[in-house]
Amino acid sequence: MPRRHHAIPLQQAAQEAPALSVLMGRVRDSCARLQAIHGLLPVPLRSSVQAGPFEDGTWCLLCSSNAVAAKLRQLLPAFQAHLQSQQLGVVSIRIKVQNK
Repeated sequence: MPRRHHAIPLQQAAQEAPALSVLMGRVRDSCARLQAIHGLLPVPLRSSVQAGPFEDGTWCLLCSSNAVAAKLRQLLPAFQAHLQSQQLGVVSIRIKVQNK
C-alpha cells in the first residue's frame, strides 16, 4: 500500500485495510440486528443496551446493569423470533453486563 502524507477518514482507511474491513462488516451486522429489535425494547431500556459481537450464529447484547439483563432475558424469545422472521441468522442470544 502506498504511503500517504495526508489525512484520510477513518472509514476510508478501514475499508482499504482487509482486516479492518472484515471487522467493520461484523460491526455493521451486529448493529443491524440491534436495529431490528429496537422496537421490541422497552423505551426506558433502549439507551442501556448495545450491540455486541456476532459469531457463528450467536449474538451478544451488552447491557448496563443486572436489572436490565433480567428484563432482556424475559424478552429473548421475542427477540429471537423476530430476528429469525427477518432472516438475520441468529441461533442464540447471549446477554452480558458491561462493567464500567
